Amino acid sequence: MPHPTAGVCRPVQAVMRAAPGVTVTGTAQQQAWQRRVLPPVEEVRPGVWSMPVPIPDNPLRYTLSYAFVGDQGVVLVDPGWDSAEGRAAVTVGLASAGAVLRDVSGVVATHVHPDHHGLSAWLQDVTGAWVAMHPAEASTLPARVWHASAVLHDRAWLVDAGVPDAIVDELVVDPARVADLLTMAEPDRFLEDGDQVPIPGRNVRAVWTPGHTPGHLCLHDAEAGLLLTGDHLLPRITPNIGMHRGSVPDPLNDYLTSLGKLDRYTAEEALPAHEYRFRSVPDRAADLIAHHHERSAEVIAAVARLQAPTAWTIATELTWSRGWSELQGLLRRFALAETLAHLHYLAGQGALASEASTPIRWRQTVTAPS
Repeated sequence: MPHPTAGVCRPVQAVMRAAPGVTVTGTAQQQAWQRRVLPPVEEVRPGVWSMPVPIPDNPLRYTLSYAFVGDQGVVLVDPGWDSAEGRAAVTVGLASAGAVLRDVSGVVATHVHPDHHGLSAWLQDVTGAWVAMHPAEASTLPARVWHASAVLHDRAWLVDAGVPDAIVDELVVDPARVADLLTMAEPDRFLEDGDQVPIPGRNVRAVWTPGHTPGHLCLHDAEAGLLLTGDHLLPRITPNIGMHRGSVPDPLNDYLTSLGKLDRYTAEEALPAHEYRFRSVPDRAADLIAHHHERSAEVIAAVARLQAPTAWTIATELTWSRGWSELQGLLRRFALAETLAHLHYLAGQGALASEASTPIRWRQTVTAPS
């Protein structure tokens, strides 16, 4: 099963620069990011508002929630993490847009990580709003995948990955961490690729972009020239693409394929869920594709110089923005999951193969590229 806190898009491998050609359009947001404060509530297009919602104790600091405000109500996209501060931020953001909580008629979750979908249940309870997501995303809701034996399965997954016995207890899922996530909202509606989002007076289409999660959605408002990118495309950091127990077979291949779908959005302004708005969507997508190919070459090189390594051993040999020694607890787990995603991708490409052993070991099947 996926780790319940595969939760947050964590910058384990941070891309500390914008891609060549990317233009920052959310200048006030960027300045706020640099000053480590919340950005302002902004109307980015007539009837489309950007509202920051804080994330407790997280380096990403906030989620950018988006409100489509019209005469027939408000549809919120990714309302954010459920906390007292988050509820207050949504209330204040709506007031800035000339709306109140009871105006919220619907919620769209780009994906169900708690920094995006956490407040959906509260909004549903308070306003009666419908909740929509991709059907593949609904299957990953913690309440659907969590069960009493999950800790045992999780421990076995860590052992298979080669995590040393002394560290397994540090990384295994903590049932107490899951409890608050079990109440996240179930969907009332599903949005498939190309479906029109039920926002009165607007033609907003769902774009299925799996990778970060199986049912991740972007939202395209062609008339407004906007692409809401969720965690799929961020201006500065690489979203976590991880392989977890119960994951789809090759999430990195899904992600790279989804990035390739963004070539058509040459004129759109990107509205990401974190950091700040930007243009040149295809350039940023190409930068991320290149990053993952470089990372794959590093993984192949690590396997080539080691003797049938485990995923854990490979992870300790890779370059991490903070350095491996600085990664502790869940950050090490995310790093391991990212390493596994690259290993399974490379196996799918025929460059690596796994051995049927405990722990699982990896070997090279072709000569690593120079």
